[in-house]
Amino acid sequence: MFKKKNLKPIIIVIAILSALLFLQKLRVFNPVSIKPGKGNLCFVKRVVDGDTLLLADNDRVRYIGINTPETKHPHKAVEWMGKEASDFNRKLVEHKWISLEFDIEKRDKYGRLLAYVYVDGIFVNAELVKEGFAQVYTFPPNVKHVDLLLECQRQAQKERKGLWSKD
Repeated sequence: MFKKKNLKPIIIVIAILSALLFLQKLRVFNPVSIKPGKGNLCFVKRVVDGDTLLLADNDRVRYIGINTPETKHPHKAVEWMGKEASDFNRKLVEHKWISLEFDIEKRDKYGRLLAYVYVDGIFVNAELVKEGFAQVYTFPPNVKHVDLLLECQRQAQKERKGLWSKD
């Protein structure tokens, strides 16, 4: 019925389609964040501002222990260093896989996930503080890394980086 030379293209097409279906099942072509938990990875769809992310599943993440100048507040103007903080955060995490670490409270009163964020071995919350794009801003009981964050802030102040560059 079919000649051997006619079967080869059909077998190749079937193999390619099978591989694509397999990869789709693994979500290689459609990254979706895994429900966060210690050690789980999440895909960052978009950076909202210097201290907030939107995950691929549309869950928002608010960084624990830090605050960056406002850029998206409905009742405030864009604050000094706000755009720079957002840009730095974007460079670190946007369209990347991140790991979330939780403290005592998992969500804030706005329903956002509260997390310490890690990407490529970098503790993002601390990096934002160390580079002068954020200041330490804690709400007990979520204080697991407050000592490290305060040390990063002292370093940024000493080196007059970012928020600490003005007199």
